[in-house]
Amino acid sequence: MTTVTPAELTAPLGRPAGPTAAVTRSRFSRGRTAKYALLIFFTLLVLIPVYVLIVTSFKGLGDATPARAWNLPQVWTTENWTAAWTALSPSLWRTFQMVIPAAIISSFLGSMNGFVLARWRFKGADIVFTLILFGMFIPYQAVMIPLLQLILGAGIPSGVPSLIILHVIYGLPITTLIFRNYYMSIPEELVEAARVDGAGMLRTYWSVVLPISIPSFVVVLIWQFTSAWNDFLFAVFFSSSQNGPVTLALNNLANGALLTNYGISMAGALLASLPTLLVYILLGKYFIGGLMSGSVKG
Repeated sequence: MTTVTPAELTAPLGRPAGPTAAVTRSRFSRGRTAKYALLIFFTLLVLIPVYVLIVTSFKGLGDATPARAWNLPQVWTTENWTAAWTALSPSLWRTFQMVIPAAIISSFLGSMNGFVLARWRFKGADIVFTLILFGMFIPYQAVMIPLLQLILGAGIPSGVPSLIILHVIYGLPITTLIFRNYYMSIPEELVEAARVDGAGMLRTYWSVVLPISIPSFVVVLIWQFTSAWNDFLFAVFFSSSQNGPVTLALNNLANGALLTNYGISMAGALLASLPTLLVYILLGKYFIGGLMSGSVKG
């Protein structure tokens, strides 16, 4: 006759009892500890440059040297931040004037392209989609000179107007791709029901598809905002220090201050990156959710 121990009687159904359960819990605990240790290590590794940026931005002129890059400031000062704000504030405002309309316009155009290519099929749709995506793989440097001649020949003013047009055009491939993938996951019955009710292409898009496109709009708006904000190549060719974005002004600030005061350069870099950092902090979870929303067809 088999003897049943008290530990076996009180063990939860489907779980090992006695020493086996203890070994399992021990392995799980060690694995979780190792996982968190690795996460903390890589987090610290990524934050090391941020630490140098922050502490150097609060150092005085004689304290901000490469030899003391890891040390805390001897005297904490905000003079670097004041000087950087004075130098960058006009270009920061111009950058907002550029990236907001560029992100919104390219998102709406990409949404319409994606809807037509995904749900309103026409002859040669796959070829058109391939040609649109081809724009993602052309290096900007290869077309910069003819593009500059085209912009000048069209009489488009340099600075914010030309940069808006360029970021809208070069943002269409990625926005079209994201929206097309998302609209492919929408049930076909929604579009068919709109057609049965007599809705045309534009009516279907505006009344049925657009209201359920918020997740993808969050993704492309964040993507386009950060891409346009961080752009430097277009800024160099199509703007100047008087009408250009913050990346161009930051480059001019760093070149002027690098040999005299590293603190101003560090403070300027933090000011220039703050808007995109806030966007990801506030909307990061929506960005990941929007990317995943179109990954499963249903």
